[in-house]
Amino acid sequence: MTFEPRSTPNLGHPVNPTTNLNHFTPPYINVNQPTYPSEPHPLFSHGQSPSPLISLFLKMNAYLLANLCLLILFFETNNQVPWPLFLFLFSAFSFFTCVLNFWLVPGGFAWRNNSIKNYPKLKGPIGWPLLGTIPSMGSLAHRKLASVASSFDAIRLMAFSLGNTRVIISSHPETAKDILCGSAFSDRPIKQSAQLLMFERAIGFAPCGEYWRHLRRIASTHMFSPRRIANLEGVRQSIADDMILRVRGEMKRSGVVELRGVLQRGALSNVLESVFGSCLDVERDELEFMIKEGYELIGRYNWEDYFSFGFLDFYGVRRRCYKLAARVNCIVTEIIKERKKVECKGRNDFLSILLNLAEEDRLSDSDMVAVLWEMIFRGTDTVAILLEWVMARMILHPDIQAKAQQELDACLGDRRQVHDSDIPNLLYLQAIVKEVLRMHPPGPLLSWARLAIHDVHIDKFFVPAGTTAMVNMWAITHDKSIWKDPWTFRPERFMEEEVSVMGSDLRLAPFGSGRRVCPGKALGLATVHLWLARFLNQFTWSPSKEIDLSECLRLSLEMKRPLTCCVVGRSSIM
Repeated sequence: MTFEPRSTPNLGHPVNPTTNLNHFTPPYINVNQPTYPSEPHPLFSHGQSPSPLISLFLKMNAYLLANLCLLILFFETNNQVPWPLFLFLFSAFSFFTCVLNFWLVPGGFAWRNNSIKNYPKLKGPIGWPLLGTIPSMGSLAHRKLASVASSFDAIRLMAFSLGNTRVIISSHPETAKDILCGSAFSDRPIKQSAQLLMFERAIGFAPCGEYWRHLRRIASTHMFSPRRIANLEGVRQSIADDMILRVRGEMKRSGVVELRGVLQRGALSNVLESVFGSCLDVERDELEFMIKEGYELIGRYNWEDYFSFGFLDFYGVRRRCYKLAARVNCIVTEIIKERKKVECKGRNDFLSILLNLAEEDRLSDSDMVAVLWEMIFRGTDTVAILLEWVMARMILHPDIQAKAQQELDACLGDRRQVHDSDIPNLLYLQAIVKEVLRMHPPGPLLSWARLAIHDVHIDKFFVPAGTTAMVNMWAITHDKSIWKDPWTFRPERFMEEEVSVMGSDLRLAPFGSGRRVCPGKALGLATVHLWLARFLNQFTWSPSKEIDLSECLRLSLEMKRPLTCCVVGRSSIM
């Protein structure tokens, strides 16, 4: 349950693949990703020397100036000065020079007024006039930004522009720690759609202050404490039983299992049971529809996130957000009212916990709606997406799958049911999950970005207040200077060296780090570990066709095509 997905630049926009990604192309398997030209885009030149396009513009500037001077001399010598023509040429030349001065700066258009003496300039792509790097973002934005940072020798920190928004991005653990753990980046920039969908009153987007600290205290003490997570094991076990039955049923009916649907339904049931305890089928279907609608709206490209148009509503995003927020408020408020009518003591769901808080800690109904809605929305997709990646790797690497099953057999003995208490003894299974988090982090750009609340120095660079800061965790986990053989799927690396994924080690921090770290990370990992152990203990998994590891970055880093597979019940289980 990753509570760090995403205020990335609109990642659903079509890719304009103009940058060399060969540096980040896995050599060991064809993942059917798009190919890229061998030369970088002229706007993304290497190093600090001017790119060919910049040099061309400078030559044109000098050429225009020379011709303008010759034209004036010619007309003066002939005592014929057509002033309208002269004014037109002079105005055109001045406008062209002004545009160049605004645009041709490292980092692009948004960084035009941020030249500070005695500080080195941040390197970065110039991008396109006014738009910056927006046209180049898309479903492979994490790979593209990694490649651009590498080409500029700006892995530690790179600047770029998203419209009029200044952005920095780190692809190195040291500067990533400065961003994620520093007090200067304690807030988040909030997209218009996220604001309209009430997320600014929930844990993820609430500005750093007393209200936000109160929410974090409630989350860590009452909602995601080790005791609370242990009390929810029964819910996770029951849902695992249902998923196993569905897998067996699909295999019997059609001879193949499309795992994504099974996992998505299981993840949704798990979140709804954890948040509400139980809800009617009608409410469940309505909430599922609203979650899908919210994913589309949050992930959709919206010009107003980068430019202030005010009265315009491109693609109808604002109108649809208002409509969805009203429906969410109506349904969740009704569930809260109904729950208030019954006894909540002794129940483990999050709603009952909030209603049982002491009077001084209790939230208003409107704030409770925002918090519960965020938990449903952000806790549904990540577990399903991560498990799909894990199972794809298990099918692609049958030797690793067999080794994990041997560990399960040794741990369980004659007792066939896996419990949470067994997970600490399943070290290889935990290493598999870590390796998948390294190779396929659900939030490769750590999803929701950070916002500089005051001027700050990162590394040797000056970063002004109001700058959006991102961390490319995908680039860090695929950096050969940090990881040996980063493109090789090898869980044994985590048996040889202990690496925490909880945020203390920025070489692998898929849930973020610092004060904005995902509060539900422990619950999410407990769910993934238990369900993976149940799946591997119950079945042997094999491919129904060639495994396609193509990526698609929406709100999370998904498999581009749903995983289909075949299963056979293990003889020691059946």
